[in-house]
Parts: sequence; C-alpha cells; structure tokens
Amino acid sequence: MIKRRNFLQYSLLFLAGCTTASQNSDRNTTHKISNWPTKLHFGISDVQDREILERDYATFRMRLEEVLETTIELVPLDNIVAVAPTMLAGELDLVWAGPSEYVVLSARAKPVPLVTLKRPGYRTVIVVPQESDIQSLADLQGKTLDIWKTGSTSHLGTAALFAEKNLQIQSDLKLVHLDPQAQLANLQAGKIDAFARGYTSYLTMLEKAGLSEDEQTRIIASTPEWPGDIFVASNQLDPEIVTEMRSRLLVGQKQLVEAILAIEDLSTRFEGASMEVAEDSDYDYMRQAYKAIGQESLIQ
Repeated sequence: MIKRRNFLQYSLLFLAGCTTASQNSDRNTTHKISNWPTKLHFGISDVQDREILERDYATFRMRLEEVLETTIELVPLDNIVAVAPTMLAGELDLVWAGPSEYVVLSARAKPVPLVTLKRPGYRTVIVVPQESDIQSLADLQGKTLDIWKTGSTSHLGTAALFAEKNLQIQSDLKLVHLDPQAQLANLQAGKIDAFARGYTSYLTMLEKAGLSEDEQTRIIASTPEWPGDIFVASNQLDPEIVTEMRSRLLVGQKQLVEAILAIEDLSTRFEGASMEVAEDSDYDYMRQAYKAIGQESLIQ
C-alpha cells in the first residue's frame, strides 16, 4: 500500500451549527443524480484479512459512508493482480491503492483516478553508516543492500535510482530483505552495507533508537517525492457519479484523514496527509521503476 497536504475547506455545510434545512439541501444535491448507488464495494490493496479490515477500518468506513451518503461494504483483496478481474466483473467499485499497486491496477482494469492521499516526505532514501566509505550509488556496486521487501516502494525506488545512473540492481548489488524492524540494527552491526526505506520510516527508526538524523547514519541518495496513495473508481460507474464522488472526497477529507490517523498502523505514515485531485501522469515515475526491475509486463 502503502506521498500527501493542505486541507480544503467547505464553509458552513459541516459546521456543528448547520441547520437541518442546510443538511437536507446538501443531501438533495447528491440525489439529483437519479442513479446514485445505494451500496458501494470498497477494497484496500494491502488488506487481505476480513477481520482486520472490519476491525481497523470500521471508523473509516463509517466516515466514508457519511461523505458519500451510501452504504460501504468492505471487500478483502488478495493481491493487486487479482483485483482487476473483480473490478472488471462489477464486484468492486472503489479501491484504495498504494502507488505501486495503482500502476498495475491501472494497466489491467482502467479505473478512474479520484483523489490522491498525499504524504509529506514520502520518498525512498538509501542509508549507509556515517563512517562508511560509500559516498554514491556507484560505490554500492557489489555491496549488500536491504530493500525491506521485494516489490516495495523501497525496492522500486532503488531500482529507479540505479537505472538513472545506468546501473542495474540485480547485477550490481547483493539484494536482501531481512527483518524490516531490524534494518538500523543490522546496518550498525555490519550485516548490511546499506538499506533502502521510506524517509518518514527512516526518521521513525532513528527516533525509536534515540538518534538524530546524520548522527550515526547518512542518506546517499533519494528519489523524488512519490505520488500518494490513490482512491480509484470502477470505470463502469456513471461519469457523473464519479465526478460527484471526487468532489465529496475532497470536501470530506478532514473527517476521512482523521479516521485514517486513528488507525494505529497508519498514524505515523500518514501524519500531515491531505487529499488532492489525482492525475494518472503523476505515477509515471513509478512505471519507470517497474521497468527498471524488469517487470514491465505487470503494467502493460
């Protein structure tokens, strides 16, 4: 699943002092769309367990129901490749996907981008020990790099950075993915020469270890800021409905982001997040990263 920004304001409609007449007027605006759905099936790309989905995302589901004024049914998603047939079959209306999952889903199901959930500092960094002789990506050739996990943004970001220098991670690096909770410890113990991780996750590691940035480690390379997680709609939905959904997500983003931050596993990652209109072209750098790891077929 797993980059985000300024909250939009929609005056008066959501103030506590709104009158019943105002609320009814807002609802009537929605229902001028005669075929507005009474239920939407919604999935999150990296949540496969129904129990976790129902437990951790219950508040978010309720907020989404309020914003879209319809019933939301949560759907567990096994993997992003399997999601496409489900969406094409009309069994999935909305998906929350990370940027790497989105480019795969986009190629296979042609969903309509709604909004992106932007996160400040959402980029991949490559970290080495402060005293290391490694100064550049070229110096990493033949070294051991922990990429967290195969297919992660850290993996894809590393591939994209190396490709820009005409290097190949498969042949020029020794890639490992050890315990993600022990990356810093493994670096300090000399078990790896470097690791790739999201910048905010890196800062969290340092904070937990009681370290400041550049105290015992340093960053030798960084990707541009990644595009954010993205909410997409099935292309089988009426375009008028999709447009209204996008508008409502932007208007209701404060409630939605607050519900996301209330989820323990997401609170740190999405701190400072906001919603913006999503543009498919923003994800072209992610597509380049897939090409860099030789997985272009996944996004065609």
